[in-house]
Amino acid sequence: MARHSGPVLVDTNVIIECWRIGAWKALTGAYAVETVAMCFIETQTGFQKRRPEEQIDSTVMAMTLRQVHPVGAEELASALVRDPEIGFLDPGEQSLWAHAIERKDAWVLCGPDKASLRIGIRMGLRDRLMSLERLLGDAGFRPRAGLKVAYTQKWLEQTLAQLAQFERK
Repeated sequence: MARHSGPVLVDTNVIIECWRIGAWKALTGAYAVETVAMCFIETQTGFQKRRPEEQIDSTVMAMTLRQVHPVGAEELASALVRDPEIGFLDPGEQSLWAHAIERKDAWVLCGPDKASLRIGIRMGLRDRLMSLERLLGDAGFRPRAGLKVAYTQKWLEQTLAQLAQFERK
């Protein structure tokens, strides 16, 4: 499969993982990486609980992201009408999905949360869900530190298959 050339929407967890393994510049250099304001805010909370390699420089992040999208109450309400389970996601993922489903371009979403992945499956957007490992591999980046399991292609494929089975019941 060819490398994705459109926007890559990332959640808070992906941003943190990229910083942890030193892949943020590789990801943002290879793709048009975007997020929503709530995910940006979430990256700046919890510093006291993070290791030094997981500390995210907001200035660097703002300069390297293609765009940080504000998401208003109307977008959130529209998303909840389309799938009420969006309301069970954390605020960053709620905003990310509310933004994503309004877009008309060829975006992909990178985020390992199972509840978020279920939203994508239910909305018929399974083919837009990407692993961080795949994105980095397609960009030619091989991290020195291993990715956590939930960011791997194998985990994503297995999880999507399991969740798709669950959704059919």
